[in-house]
Amino acid sequence: MNLNENHFQIFGIPASFEVDAVALEKRYRELQREVHPDRFAGASHAEQRVSMQLATRVNEAYQTLRSPLMRAGYLLQLHGVDPEFETNTTMPAEFLAGEMERRERLEEAVAAVDWERLIALSADLRTEQDALLGRIERQLEAQQWGEAAATLRQLKFLEKFGEEIGAAEEKLES
Repeated sequence: MNLNENHFQIFGIPASFEVDAVALEKRYRELQREVHPDRFAGASHAEQRVSMQLATRVNEAYQTLRSPLMRAGYLLQLHGVDPEFETNTTMPAEFLAGEMERRERLEEAVAAVDWERLIALSADLRTEQDALLGRIERQLEAQQWGEAAATLRQLKFLEKFGEEIGAAEEKLES
């Protein structure tokens, strides 16, 4: 392993959206054992520094590859597309209208202290996220980089909404 390898190369897996989570976790533990700074406690300062850099790269790669959203963004970056700086940042009107409706439903559920509505919102959100994850996987496989970047932006939007649901639940619990 060297510091110039991309995340997929570090883990010895194909650069693909689909990742075997169990194999990824197993390889992560193996790599951590190989490069962990504790193994180099008696080594030279240069070897300790390299060990620390490698351990940091392994952690960074693992965190990226285990998250579908981060993995999709990383794949796009590997192909020269930065979804954060794409010039076309418009969202489909239907998607935005659905998000406005979803936010209204969240506000109503919180105001009514209605746990059932919150649970239903969470379930709806997961269903939509799963559909978009399937779409982005197909887009990445077909090398439809611009479309995948747009889908990733939608997924990030939904992820933020999921955080808002979590905050609402915490508010209701207190």
